[in-house]
Amino acid sequence: MGKQKQPDQREIALDILLLTEESGTFSNRIIDAALDKYAYLPEQQKGLIRRLCDGCIRERIYLDHCIDHVSKTKTNRMKKLILVLLRMGAYQLLRMQEIPPSAAVNEAVKLAKKRGFSSLSGFVNGVLRSLDREKDRIPLPDPEKEREAYLSVRYSMPLWLVTEIEEGVPKGQRKESEKIFAALLEKRPLSARFSERMTSLEKERLLTALAREGVSTRQSEKLAYAYYLENVRGIKDLPGFREGQLYFQDVGSMLVVEKAGIKSGDLVLDVCAAPGGKALHAAEKLPADEKGNGSGPKGGSVMAFDLTQEKVLRIRENIHRCGAGNITANVWDATVLNEELTGKADVVLADLPCSGLGVIGRKPDIKYHISPEQIAELSFLQRDILKVVSQYVKKGGILMYSTCTLTRTENEENRDWILENLPFSMEEEIRLLPGLNETDGFYMVRMRRKA
Repeated sequence: MGKQKQPDQREIALDILLLTEESGTFSNRIIDAALDKYAYLPEQQKGLIRRLCDGCIRERIYLDHCIDHVSKTKTNRMKKLILVLLRMGAYQLLRMQEIPPSAAVNEAVKLAKKRGFSSLSGFVNGVLRSLDREKDRIPLPDPEKEREAYLSVRYSMPLWLVTEIEEGVPKGQRKESEKIFAALLEKRPLSARFSERMTSLEKERLLTALAREGVSTRQSEKLAYAYYLENVRGIKDLPGFREGQLYFQDVGSMLVVEKAGIKSGDLVLDVCAAPGGKALHAAEKLPADEKGNGSGPKGGSVMAFDLTQEKVLRIRENIHRCGAGNITANVWDATVLNEELTGKADVVLADLPCSGLGVIGRKPDIKYHISPEQIAELSFLQRDILKVVSQYVKKGGILMYSTCTLTRTENEENRDWILENLPFSMEEEIRLLPGLNETDGFYMVRMRRKA
Protein backbone atom coordinates (compact mmCIF):
# COMPACT_ATOMS: atom_id res chain seq x y z
CA MET A 1 0.00 0.00 0.00
CA GLY A 2 1.21 3.48 -0.84
CA LYS A 3 1.71 6.19 1.72
CA GLN A 4 -1.56 7.94 2.61
CA LYS A 5 -1.74 11.41 1.11
CA GLN A 6 -1.98 14.13 3.75
CA PRO A 7 -4.86 16.60 3.41
CA ASP A 8 -4.01 20.03 2.04
CA GLN A 9 -3.57 22.50 4.90
CA ARG A 10 -4.95 25.43 2.90
CA GLU A 11 -8.04 23.44 1.96
CA ILE A 12 -8.62 22.63 5.63
CA ALA A 13 -8.34 26.37 6.40
CA LEU A 14 -10.76 27.15 3.54
CA ASP A 15 -13.36 24.73 4.93
CA ILE A 16 -12.97 26.14 8.44
CA LEU A 17 -13.48 29.71 7.21
CA LEU A 18 -16.51 28.76 5.10
CA LEU A 19 -18.08 26.91 8.03
CA THR A 20 -17.41 29.86 10.35
CA GLU A 21 -19.29 32.22 8.02
CA GLU A 22 -22.18 29.83 7.36
CA SER A 23 -22.77 28.58 10.92
CA GLY A 24 -22.31 31.71 13.01
CA THR A 25 -20.40 29.57 15.53
CA PHE A 26 -17.34 31.15 17.14
CA SER A 27 -14.30 30.35 15.04
CA ASN A 28 -12.12 29.17 17.95
CA ARG A 29 -14.47 26.21 18.48
CA ILE A 30 -14.48 25.30 14.79
CA ILE A 31 -10.69 25.66 14.51
CA ASP A 32 -10.12 23.55 17.64
CA ALA A 33 -12.52 20.83 16.42
CA ALA A 34 -10.81 20.71 13.00
CA LEU A 35 -7.33 20.51 14.51
CA ASP A 36 -8.49 17.71 16.82
CA LYS A 37 -9.67 15.84 13.70
CA TYR A 38 -6.27 16.37 12.06
CA ALA A 39 -4.25 15.92 15.25
CA TYR A 40 -1.79 13.68 13.37
CA LEU A 41 -0.59 16.58 11.19
CA PRO A 42 2.86 18.07 11.97
CA GLU A 43 2.78 21.06 14.33
CA GLN A 44 4.04 23.35 11.57
CA GLN A 45 1.06 22.50 9.34
CA LYS A 46 -1.43 22.89 12.18
CA GLY A 47 0.20 26.22 13.00
CA LEU A 48 -0.32 27.43 9.42
CA ILE A 49 -3.99 26.40 9.49
CA ARG A 50 -4.60 28.20 12.78
CA ARG A 51 -2.71 31.34 11.73
CA LEU A 52 -4.45 31.55 8.34
CA CYS A 53 -7.91 31.14 9.85
CA ASP A 54 -7.32 33.49 12.76
CA GLY A 55 -5.72 36.15 10.53
CA CYS A 56 -8.45 36.07 7.88
CA ILE A 57 -11.11 36.50 10.57
CA ARG A 58 -9.33 39.22 12.53
CA GLU A 59 -8.45 41.28 9.45
CA ARG A 60 -11.45 40.57 7.23
CA ILE A 61 -12.39 44.22 6.66
CA TYR A 62 -8.82 45.25 5.83
CA LEU A 63 -8.35 42.27 3.50
CA ASP A 64 -11.59 43.10 1.66
CA HIS A 65 -10.45 46.72 1.34
CA CYS A 66 -7.18 45.58 -0.29
CA ILE A 67 -8.96 43.12 -2.62
CA ASP A 68 -11.46 45.80 -3.65
CA HIS A 69 -8.56 48.12 -4.51
CA VAL A 70 -7.22 45.74 -7.19
CA SER A 71 -10.38 43.95 -8.37
CA LYS A 72 -13.01 45.25 -10.79
CA THR A 73 -15.53 42.84 -9.26
CA LYS A 74 -16.01 44.02 -5.67
CA THR A 75 -16.01 41.68 -2.68
CA ASN A 76 -19.73 42.18 -1.99
CA ARG A 77 -20.52 40.64 -5.40
CA MET A 78 -18.14 37.66 -5.27
CA LYS A 79 -19.08 34.03 -4.70
CA LYS A 80 -18.37 33.13 -1.09
CA LEU A 81 -15.78 30.43 -1.80
CA ILE A 82 -13.86 32.68 -4.19
CA LEU A 83 -13.94 35.56 -1.70
CA VAL A 84 -12.61 33.36 1.11
CA LEU A 85 -9.87 32.02 -1.18
CA LEU A 86 -8.87 35.58 -2.06
CA ARG A 87 -8.80 36.57 1.61
CA MET A 88 -6.53 33.63 2.35
CA GLY A 89 -4.23 34.56 -0.53
CA ALA A 90 -4.27 38.22 0.47
CA TYR A 91 -3.42 37.42 4.09
CA GLN A 92 -0.42 35.36 3.00
CA LEU A 93 0.78 38.10 0.64
CA LEU A 94 0.30 40.92 3.14
CA ARG A 95 1.10 39.34 6.51
CA MET A 96 3.07 36.10 6.01
CA GLN A 97 6.41 37.09 4.55
CA GLU A 98 7.81 33.60 5.10
CA ILE A 99 5.49 32.28 2.36
CA PRO A 100 6.69 32.96 -1.23
CA PRO A 101 4.11 35.06 -3.13
CA SER A 102 4.11 32.48 -5.94
CA ALA A 103 3.04 29.78 -3.47
CA ALA A 104 0.22 31.94 -2.05
CA VAL A 105 -1.11 32.65 -5.56
CA ASN A 106 -0.63 29.20 -7.10
CA GLU A 107 -2.20 27.33 -4.20
CA ALA A 108 -5.28 29.56 -4.34
CA VAL A 109 -5.62 28.92 -8.07
CA LYS A 110 -5.29 25.15 -7.53
CA LEU A 111 -7.98 25.21 -4.85
CA ALA A 112 -10.34 27.21 -7.07
CA LYS A 113 -10.03 24.53 -9.76
CA LYS A 114 -10.30 21.65 -7.28
CA ARG A 115 -13.52 23.07 -5.80
CA GLY A 116 -15.27 23.40 -9.15
CA PHE A 117 -14.43 26.99 -10.08
CA SER A 118 -12.00 26.43 -12.97
CA SER A 119 -13.74 29.24 -14.88
CA LEU A 120 -12.78 31.68 -12.11
CA SER A 121 -9.23 30.41 -11.53
CA GLY A 122 -7.87 33.08 -13.92
CA PHE A 123 -9.74 35.74 -11.95
CA VAL A 124 -8.21 34.49 -8.69
CA ASN A 125 -4.77 34.47 -10.27
CA GLY A 126 -5.15 38.00 -11.67
CA VAL A 127 -6.47 39.56 -8.46
CA LEU A 128 -3.76 38.06 -6.26
CA ARG A 129 -0.94 38.91 -8.68
CA SER A 130 -2.23 42.50 -8.86
CA LEU A 131 -2.38 42.63 -5.07
CA ASP A 132 1.19 41.36 -4.81
CA ARG A 133 2.35 44.19 -7.12
CA GLU A 134 0.27 46.88 -5.38
CA LYS A 135 0.49 45.74 -1.75
CA ASP A 136 2.82 48.54 -0.66
CA ARG A 137 0.71 51.25 -2.35
CA ILE A 138 -2.83 50.51 -1.14
CA PRO A 139 -4.29 53.74 0.31
CA LEU A 140 -6.21 53.93 3.59
CA PRO A 141 -8.82 56.58 4.44
CA ASP A 142 -7.25 59.82 5.69
CA PRO A 143 -6.84 59.51 9.49
CA GLU A 144 -7.40 63.27 9.91
CA LYS A 145 -10.35 63.82 7.57
CA GLU A 146 -12.00 60.38 7.87
CA ARG A 147 -10.90 59.24 11.31
CA GLU A 148 -13.63 56.64 11.88
CA ALA A 149 -13.35 55.21 8.35
CA TYR A 150 -9.57 54.98 8.82
CA LEU A 151 -9.92 53.15 12.15
CA SER A 152 -12.51 50.81 10.63
CA VAL A 153 -10.30 49.76 7.70
CA ARG A 154 -6.91 49.86 9.45
CA TYR A 155 -8.08 47.78 12.41
CA SER A 156 -10.84 45.74 10.73
CA MET A 157 -13.64 47.03 12.92
CA PRO A 158 -17.19 47.58 11.57
CA LEU A 159 -17.73 51.32 11.18
CA TRP A 160 -20.71 51.54 13.56
CA LEU A 161 -18.66 49.72 16.23
CA VAL A 162 -15.83 52.23 15.89
CA THR A 163 -18.31 54.94 16.87
CA GLU A 164 -19.81 52.83 19.66
CA ILE A 165 -16.44 51.99 21.21
CA GLU A 166 -15.08 55.54 20.94
CA GLU A 167 -18.17 56.88 22.72
CA GLY A 168 -17.44 54.49 25.58
CA VAL A 169 -13.92 55.85 26.05
CA PRO A 170 -13.65 58.66 28.63
CA LYS A 171 -13.09 62.00 26.89
CA GLY A 172 -9.67 62.43 28.47
CA GLN A 173 -8.45 59.20 26.87
CA ARG A 174 -9.95 59.52 23.38
CA LYS A 175 -6.69 60.83 21.89
CA GLU A 176 -5.26 57.41 22.70
CA SER A 177 -8.22 55.41 21.42
CA GLU A 178 -6.29 54.16 18.37
CA LYS A 179 -4.27 52.04 20.82
CA ILE A 180 -7.52 50.36 21.87
CA PHE A 181 -8.38 49.37 18.29
CA ALA A 182 -4.82 48.17 17.72
CA ALA A 183 -5.04 45.99 20.84
CA LEU A 184 -8.42 44.57 19.82
CA LEU A 185 -6.89 43.49 16.50
CA GLU A 186 -4.06 41.57 18.19
CA LYS A 187 -4.32 38.08 19.59
CA ARG A 188 -4.39 38.33 23.38
CA PRO A 189 -1.75 36.48 25.41
CA LEU A 190 -2.83 33.55 27.57
CA SER A 191 -3.17 34.51 31.23
CA ALA A 192 -3.52 32.25 34.25
CA ARG A 193 -4.39 32.70 37.89
CA PHE A 194 -2.02 30.72 40.12
CA SER A 195 -3.73 29.30 43.18
CA GLU A 196 -3.25 31.61 46.16
CA ARG A 197 -3.27 28.51 48.36
CA MET A 198 0.09 27.36 47.01
CA THR A 199 3.12 27.93 49.18
CA SER A 200 5.96 29.98 47.71
CA LEU A 201 7.92 26.73 47.28
CA GLU A 202 5.04 25.09 45.37
CA LYS A 203 4.76 28.15 43.17
CA GLU A 204 8.49 28.05 42.37
CA ARG A 205 8.24 24.35 41.54
CA LEU A 206 5.32 25.06 39.18
CA LEU A 207 7.21 27.87 37.42
CA THR A 208 10.23 25.55 37.04
CA ALA A 209 8.03 22.74 35.65
CA LEU A 210 6.45 25.13 33.13
CA ALA A 211 9.90 26.34 32.03
CA ARG A 212 10.96 22.71 31.46
CA GLU A 213 7.99 22.34 29.10
CA GLY A 214 9.23 25.36 27.12
CA VAL A 215 6.54 27.67 28.50
CA SER A 216 7.71 31.20 29.26
CA THR A 217 5.97 33.07 32.09
CA ARG A 218 5.66 36.74 32.91
CA GLN A 219 4.11 38.04 36.12
CA SER A 220 1.25 40.56 35.82
CA GLU A 221 1.89 44.14 36.84
CA LYS A 222 -1.50 44.24 38.58
CA LEU A 223 -1.70 40.99 40.56
CA ALA A 224 1.12 38.91 42.00
CA TYR A 225 -0.73 35.61 41.43
CA ALA A 226 -1.48 36.37 37.75
CA TYR A 227 0.90 35.26 35.00
CA TYR A 228 1.04 35.52 31.22
CA LEU A 229 2.07 32.29 29.50
CA GLU A 230 3.62 31.91 26.05
CA ASN A 231 4.51 28.87 23.91
CA VAL A 232 1.60 26.86 25.34
CA ARG A 233 0.69 23.93 23.08
CA GLY A 234 -1.96 22.14 25.13
CA ILE A 235 -3.63 23.60 28.20
CA LYS A 236 -4.82 20.31 29.71
CA ASP A 237 -1.33 18.79 29.65
CA LEU A 238 0.37 21.74 31.36
CA PRO A 239 2.04 21.13 34.74
CA GLY A 240 -0.30 22.18 37.52
CA PHE A 241 -3.48 22.25 35.40
CA ARG A 242 -5.00 18.92 36.43
CA GLU A 243 -4.00 19.60 40.04
CA GLY A 244 -5.91 22.89 40.05
CA GLN A 245 -2.81 24.97 40.66
CA LEU A 246 -3.64 27.28 37.78
CA TYR A 247 -6.84 28.52 36.17
CA PHE A 248 -6.93 30.31 32.82
CA GLN A 249 -8.61 33.67 33.25
CA ASP A 250 -8.03 37.29 32.22
CA VAL A 251 -6.46 39.60 34.77
CA GLY A 252 -9.47 41.93 34.46
CA SER A 253 -11.74 39.08 35.51
CA MET A 254 -9.50 38.38 38.51
CA LEU A 255 -9.70 42.03 39.56
CA VAL A 256 -13.49 41.78 39.92
CA VAL A 257 -13.04 39.31 42.77
CA GLU A 258 -9.96 41.06 44.15
CA LYS A 259 -11.90 44.33 44.46
CA ALA A 260 -14.96 42.70 46.10
CA GLY A 261 -13.21 42.65 49.49
CA ILE A 262 -14.23 39.07 50.33
CA LYS A 263 -13.42 38.12 53.94
CA SER A 264 -13.63 35.12 56.27
CA GLY A 265 -17.20 34.02 56.97
CA ASP A 266 -18.73 35.67 53.89
CA LEU A 267 -21.48 34.10 51.81
CA VAL A 268 -20.64 34.92 48.18
CA LEU A 269 -23.13 34.45 45.34
CA ASP A 270 -21.96 34.35 41.71
CA VAL A 271 -25.19 34.66 39.75
CA CYS A 272 -23.94 34.11 36.15
CA ALA A 273 -20.95 31.98 37.03
CA ALA A 274 -19.99 29.70 34.08
CA PRO A 275 -17.33 28.51 33.55
CA GLY A 276 -16.61 29.28 37.20
CA GLY A 277 -13.44 31.39 37.27
CA LYS A 278 -14.72 34.15 39.54
CA ALA A 279 -16.57 31.75 41.85
CA LEU A 280 -13.46 29.61 42.30
CA HIS A 281 -11.34 32.71 42.85
CA ALA A 282 -13.84 33.88 45.49
CA ALA A 283 -13.62 30.47 47.17
CA GLU A 284 -9.83 30.88 47.39
CA LYS A 285 -10.32 34.17 49.21
CA LEU A 286 -12.02 32.29 52.08
CA PRO A 287 -10.03 30.39 54.76
CA ALA A 288 -8.92 26.85 53.96
CA ASP A 289 -8.77 23.83 56.26
CA GLU A 290 -5.67 21.70 56.89
CA LYS A 291 -6.20 19.80 53.62
CA GLY A 292 -6.38 23.03 51.64
CA ASN A 293 -10.13 22.83 51.04
CA GLY A 294 -12.60 25.53 51.95
CA SER A 295 -13.72 25.32 55.56
CA GLY A 296 -17.46 25.55 54.83
CA PRO A 297 -20.06 27.92 56.31
CA LYS A 298 -17.96 29.00 59.32
CA GLY A 299 -15.12 30.13 57.10
CA GLY A 300 -17.51 31.25 54.41
CA SER A 301 -18.85 29.69 51.23
CA VAL A 302 -19.60 30.40 47.58
CA MET A 303 -22.80 29.59 45.70
CA ALA A 304 -22.47 29.59 41.91
CA PHE A 305 -25.47 29.67 39.59
CA ASP A 306 -26.07 29.65 35.87
CA LEU A 307 -28.94 29.20 33.45
CA THR A 308 -28.39 25.71 32.00
CA GLN A 309 -27.29 22.28 33.13
CA GLU A 310 -24.51 22.34 30.52
CA LYS A 311 -23.02 25.51 32.01
CA VAL A 312 -23.32 24.21 35.55
CA LEU A 313 -21.57 20.96 34.60
CA ARG A 314 -18.63 23.05 33.32
CA ILE A 315 -18.49 24.87 36.68
CA ARG A 316 -18.61 21.56 38.58
CA GLU A 317 -15.80 20.11 36.44
CA ASN A 318 -13.62 23.08 37.39
CA ILE A 319 -14.62 22.82 41.05
CA HIS A 320 -13.57 19.15 41.04
CA ARG A 321 -10.28 19.89 39.24
CA CYS A 322 -9.40 22.67 41.65
CA GLY A 323 -10.43 20.69 44.74
CA ALA A 324 -12.59 23.49 46.11
CA GLY A 325 -14.70 22.27 49.03
CA ASN A 326 -16.47 25.51 49.93
CA ILE A 327 -18.41 26.05 46.70
CA THR A 328 -21.60 24.65 45.17
CA ALA A 329 -22.96 25.06 41.64
CA ASN A 330 -26.62 24.81 40.66
CA VAL A 331 -28.96 25.70 37.81
CA TRP A 332 -30.90 28.93 38.40
CA ASP A 333 -32.29 31.68 36.18
CA ALA A 334 -30.83 34.97 37.39
CA THR A 335 -34.01 36.84 36.37
CA VAL A 336 -36.07 34.74 38.84
CA LEU A 337 -35.92 35.59 42.56
CA ASN A 338 -34.71 32.86 44.92
CA GLU A 339 -36.55 33.99 48.05
CA GLU A 340 -34.45 31.78 50.33
CA LEU A 341 -31.42 33.93 49.52
CA THR A 342 -33.02 37.35 49.94
CA GLY A 343 -30.85 39.52 52.18
CA LYS A 344 -28.40 36.67 52.90
CA ALA A 345 -25.32 37.42 50.77
CA ASP A 346 -22.31 39.42 51.93
CA VAL A 347 -21.11 39.69 48.32
CA VAL A 348 -22.96 39.23 45.05
CA LEU A 349 -20.82 38.91 41.91
CA ALA A 350 -22.94 40.09 38.98
CA ASP A 351 -20.71 39.62 35.96
CA LEU A 352 -23.61 39.73 33.54
CA PRO A 353 -24.20 38.68 29.91
CA CYS A 354 -22.90 41.47 27.69
CA SER A 355 -21.79 42.27 24.13
CA GLY A 356 -18.24 41.13 24.94
CA LEU A 357 -16.48 43.87 22.97
CA GLY A 358 -13.64 43.95 25.49
CA VAL A 359 -12.59 40.38 24.58
CA ILE A 360 -12.50 40.78 20.77
CA GLY A 361 -8.77 40.06 21.05
CA ARG A 362 -9.74 36.53 22.17
CA LYS A 363 -12.93 36.12 20.10
CA PRO A 364 -12.57 38.22 16.93
CA ASP A 365 -15.90 37.00 15.51
CA ILE A 366 -17.76 39.09 18.10
CA LYS A 367 -17.32 42.25 16.04
CA TYR A 368 -19.14 40.70 13.08
CA HIS A 369 -21.95 39.06 15.06
CA ILE A 370 -23.07 41.85 17.41
CA SER A 371 -25.60 44.54 16.42
CA PRO A 372 -26.82 47.83 17.97
CA GLU A 373 -30.17 46.16 18.68
CA GLN A 374 -28.48 43.33 20.58
CA ILE A 375 -26.53 45.80 22.71
CA ALA A 376 -29.79 47.53 23.67
CA GLU A 377 -31.45 44.18 24.46
CA LEU A 378 -28.49 43.11 26.61
CA SER A 379 -28.65 46.37 28.56
CA PHE A 380 -32.30 45.71 29.43
CA LEU A 381 -31.50 42.09 30.36
CA GLN A 382 -28.73 43.32 32.67
CA ARG A 383 -31.22 45.59 34.44
CA ASP A 384 -33.77 42.78 34.76
CA ILE A 385 -31.10 40.65 36.43
CA LEU A 386 -29.88 43.47 38.66
CA LYS A 387 -33.41 44.12 39.95
CA VAL A 388 -33.49 40.53 41.19
CA VAL A 389 -29.94 39.73 42.33
CA SER A 390 -29.51 43.02 44.20
CA GLN A 391 -32.14 41.69 46.63
CA TYR A 392 -29.74 38.96 47.75
CA VAL A 393 -27.28 41.52 49.16
CA LYS A 394 -27.67 42.04 52.91
CA LYS A 395 -27.60 45.56 54.34
CA GLY A 396 -24.02 46.79 54.25
CA GLY A 397 -23.12 44.05 51.76
CA ILE A 398 -21.40 44.37 48.37
CA LEU A 399 -22.76 44.18 44.83
CA MET A 400 -19.99 43.83 42.23
CA TYR A 401 -21.44 44.72 38.82
CA SER A 402 -19.09 43.94 35.94
CA THR A 403 -18.98 43.37 32.19
CA CYS A 404 -16.29 42.51 29.65
CA THR A 405 -17.47 45.16 27.20
CA LEU A 406 -16.73 48.77 26.23
CA THR A 407 -20.14 50.42 25.63
CA ARG A 408 -21.58 53.21 27.76
CA THR A 409 -25.01 51.59 27.41
CA GLU A 410 -23.94 48.48 29.30
CA ASN A 411 -21.48 50.14 31.67
CA GLU A 412 -21.88 53.75 32.86
CA GLU A 413 -25.58 53.97 32.00
CA ASN A 414 -26.28 50.84 34.04
CA ARG A 415 -24.16 52.21 36.89
CA ASP A 416 -26.36 55.31 36.91
CA TRP A 417 -29.49 53.16 36.71
CA ILE A 418 -28.40 51.19 39.80
CA LEU A 419 -27.73 54.37 41.77
CA GLU A 420 -31.10 55.86 40.76
CA ASN A 421 -33.26 52.77 41.23
CA LEU A 422 -31.65 50.47 43.80
CA PRO A 423 -30.56 51.09 47.43
CA PHE A 424 -26.83 51.20 46.77
CA SER A 425 -23.99 53.71 46.94
CA MET A 426 -20.90 53.50 44.75
CA GLU A 427 -17.53 52.83 46.39
CA GLU A 428 -15.18 52.17 43.48
CA GLU A 429 -15.34 52.15 39.68
CA ILE A 430 -12.68 50.62 37.41
CA ARG A 431 -12.54 50.80 33.65
CA LEU A 432 -9.89 48.70 31.91
CA LEU A 433 -9.22 49.44 28.25
CA PRO A 434 -7.15 47.08 26.04
CA GLY A 435 -4.07 48.82 24.73
CA LEU A 436 -4.14 51.28 27.63
CA ASN A 437 -4.09 48.52 30.27
CA GLU A 438 -2.50 45.06 30.23
CA THR A 439 -5.92 43.37 30.36
CA ASP A 440 -8.90 42.71 28.13
CA GLY A 441 -11.60 45.38 28.18
CA PHE A 442 -13.43 45.26 31.52
CA TYR A 443 -15.76 47.47 33.51
CA MET A 444 -16.53 46.95 37.19
CA VAL A 445 -18.16 48.92 39.93
CA ARG A 446 -18.37 48.06 43.63
CA MET A 447 -21.65 49.08 45.24
CA ARG A 448 -22.54 48.89 48.94
CA ARG A 449 -26.11 48.30 50.04
CA LYS A 450 -27.37 51.13 52.20
CA ALA A 451 -28.07 50.25 55.82
